[in-house]
Amino acid sequence: MDKSIQAKIKEGLLKKKESLQAMLSSFATKDPGLKGDWDSKYPRVPEGGLEEAAGEVEEYSTSLPIEHNLETQLQDVENALDKIEQGSYGACETCGMQIEEERLIVSPEARFCTMCSGKQE
Repeated sequence: MDKSIQAKIKEGLLKKKESLQAMLSSFATKDPGLKGDWDSKYPRVPEGGLEEAAGEVEEYSTSLPIEHNLETQLQDVENALDKIEQGSYGACETCGMQIEEERLIVSPEARFCTMCSGKQE
């Protein structure tokens, strides 16, 4: 892969990482005990009434799948950045062949070439 293209991909991955971390930090805190883990902020249950408390708990339960999705995306981005640093970026994790450049431009965190990705589904 051309180094200038890889540099642009790295720049995009770094921006995406920053964006994902900002989104996560808006409703979750980073777990210092587990690398890459975030914990949704459990709402302070108000002393008001049950309706208000139920609303807070519902909001928390809605944020859990969003947290998981964002964590997964962040982990994929971090893995791609690690591979760039190690010099193994762009190699398919299944067959070891180079992932198509067009695929990496569209989806920089791709782990599989088009052929192996099709087999995964």
